[in-house]
Amino acid sequence: MTCELCGNAASGYLCHRHGEQLAARLQELPALYTEVGECLVPRRSGWGEIVATKSAAGPRSPLDEDLLDTVTWNRAAEVTHLWRVDVQRVRWPHHGAPPPADLTADCRWLVMELDWIIANYPAAGDLAREVGELESAARSVVGDPAPRRQRLGTCVAMAESGVCGAVISRLPGETRLVCRWCGCVYEGARSLLVLSHFQPENHDRTT
Repeated sequence: MTCELCGNAASGYLCHRHGEQLAARLQELPALYTEVGECLVPRRSGWGEIVATKSAAGPRSPLDEDLLDTVTWNRAAEVTHLWRVDVQRVRWPHHGAPPPADLTADCRWLVMELDWIIANYPAAGDLAREVGELESAARSVVGDPAPRRQRLGTCVAMAESGVCGAVISRLPGETRLVCRWCGCVYEGARSLLVLSHFQPENHDRTT
């Protein structure tokens, strides 16, 4: 098989690089669109004035008022939910449509299903392109750099072959973390303390 985006050899519909890129974009979208909402006050009605609420948004990129009408949390949530509906339709054709969810929940669900999507979903390339367009549209408002993920350590959940060990990171403001590989959820102060306590470097210091 070849990657739908670059044409390079791949084991699924996306190569490793573009699969990782899609995962990162899905993880970043909720925080990015939260920043969009903080940058601007939307039109109240009709063709009223758009007011920038962050001075940084102006210098980093010019404001296209027509574009701003479509670069919203609701628009991003609508697009990602439609992709979730279609992925579920293909993977589980006998199941009903998933219930309504917000942008964060749908992005998290798509990330958790990403291995299957890359390997089995013929529209994976279109999904990656549209998520990329959502990111580009948001960045036209908030500018760069992208929100930077903070590495918290590696997943300490037990898997069939032992400790999971996948990298756990979060975006600013994120409080619920889900391991992409095993699905373990880290939420709340106690859970994060457990994650920190059982990191290999901390364990080595106590043995």
